[in-house]
Amino acid sequence: MMDRRRFLAVAACFAGSPALAQRHGWTGRAFGAEASIELHGPSDVAARALETARALIAEVEGLFSLYDPRSELALLNAHGARQVPERFMDLMQLADAAYRMTDGLFDPTVQPLWRALVDGGDVMAARARIGWDQVTLQGREVTLGQGQALTFNGIAQGFATDLVSDMLRSRGFERTLVNIGEHRGTGRPWRLGVSDPIHGMLAMRTIENRAVATSSPMATPVGSSGHIVHPVQLPRWSTVSVEADTAAMADALSTGLVLADLDLVKRVSTTSGVHRTTLVDPGGDLITF
Repeated sequence: MMDRRRFLAVAACFAGSPALAQRHGWTGRAFGAEASIELHGPSDVAARALETARALIAEVEGLFSLYDPRSELALLNAHGARQVPERFMDLMQLADAAYRMTDGLFDPTVQPLWRALVDGGDVMAARARIGWDQVTLQGREVTLGQGQALTFNGIAQGFATDLVSDMLRSRGFERTLVNIGEHRGTGRPWRLGVSDPIHGMLAMRTIENRAVATSSPMATPVGSSGHIVHPVQLPRWSTVSVEADTAAMADALSTGLVLADLDLVKRVSTTSGVHRTTLVDPGGDLITF
């Protein structure tokens, strides 16, 4: 579901000179959840930038919504093959990178399994359809394997966060915090809290010119193991928080690593562009790499 919670609360920001620290913001809904943008800069350009940001969010929702039958993703899932826009391909390539980094634990083809668990369908048949390696890309033509359907719930919000953050930077805003399910902060440090749906607030983190995403399987219960599903592996961690250069990669990795053992978490955490990974085990203890 596109409303899965990240449990990251803004704890504090900072103050600067009055001329540069003029705060502007937007709060609303995106992907079925609360979203917000904070930026600091001149009033005359802030309103136009926030309008562009909302248009970008709407564009990404229109590409990857599972609930709008007119979205590119819904049409691809319905027909099994489709020529998709360039931005859709950009996300496909990021998803492929995350799939490889997590040894297949991040897999967008789990949608039939998720649907079967929610609707009480044939779980065994759904498991047999899962496999990102069955998806073929040729140019901008995407072809799914037999009976497959995709979900980008574990990466689309981060993707939108990056698009908005990069747009604001291109317009000269050097101090921003974009929250579209994932957070990406630029400029001076932003302090964020990491919270677990069972154990509550457990840690504070400071990000500067990077992103952070947090996944908690039981934030949205689906059966006994939560909403992050896999054909073989059950979740190992109550919460995983990943800090990375981009929100899309932090989003995908936090999703996949919920299912990972410690060796894989350690390996991914040393990858270029990944800065810190925080695990919350079922007992509420923290492990940080």
